[in-house]
Amino acid sequence: MLGKAADTVSPRNILFIGGTGVISTSAAERAVALGHRLTILNRGRSAGRPVPDGAEVLHADIREPAAVREVLGGREFDAVADFISYTPDQARTAMELFRGRTGQYVFISSASAYQKPPTTLPIRESTPLKNPFWQYSRDKIACEELLWEAYREQDFPVTVVRPSHTYDRTKIAMVGGWTDIHRMRAGLPVLVHGDGTSLWTLTHSRDFAKAFVGLLGRPQAIGESYTITSDEFLPWNQIYGLFARAAGVAEPELFHVSSETIAAHSAELGPNLLGDRSHSVVFDNSKIKALVPDFTATIPFADGAREIVEWHDRHPELQVV
Repeated sequence: MLGKAADTVSPRNILFIGGTGVISTSAAERAVALGHRLTILNRGRSAGRPVPDGAEVLHADIREPAAVREVLGGREFDAVADFISYTPDQARTAMELFRGRTGQYVFISSASAYQKPPTTLPIRESTPLKNPFWQYSRDKIACEELLWEAYREQDFPVTVVRPSHTYDRTKIAMVGGWTDIHRMRAGLPVLVHGDGTSLWTLTHSRDFAKAFVGLLGRPQAIGESYTITSDEFLPWNQIYGLFARAAGVAEPELFHVSSETIAAHSAELGPNLLGDRSHSVVFDNSKIKALVPDFTATIPFADGAREIVEWHDRHPELQVV
């Protein structure tokens, strides 16, 4: 049974492009659980996360518009959620595919698009979009600009969602992944980027799904952007400490290395590891809560870390050191 606010939203006809990723899998499970008619469009190549029972699956590559048109036929949807457009060309292709066949196109952008480092906290939807450190973020910004122009000039029904660091039980939120858990248990030092004092927001995918599914098919969300994260924020030192506790280690040995030093040795990692307090990431979720009043993130990262470690302990094939 839905909560009072969610009761006002009748079952929707929804299409997910992707549908088997960290955030989309939980969103798919919730959409089906709430009685929405869910269709998932993907290539059928991902076996890591199952599609929920009750969802229809169609196979086509979104990068091949002719194949998508063939498999969709004349179908129309109340909402289309695009989880896998990363560049303006990809967003433009998706926009042309679904123009006139959906009442809402939901583009999953990224909270990493917000100003880095932020001049004020918490970060809100009004915070400027500017990230000089990460091309992925700049591409998401460019996608948004394309879609907002289409909304203003052509009434394209876009809604933008900006998740931050969202995880499920398969994702270890440390630079070294399982290697860091292994080293903690062996009593070896673990590298932490920066001085470990920057505040970070980690959101469980099941919490994200509550808000995300709640905005699908809502006309008042058209032309709006929403940040969806947990309200909990933790310093990186504490995040590593919670992983250590979940792994049965009382006091991990943390070895801090400046982001500049990492950047000098890793062009891929360095620009993204902003570990001092000036690069803290704290979000204001009041806008999404106003739209979906029954949304509250209820999974603290202490519980999330235990879930992650327990999952990996049960799956030794994932314990890559």
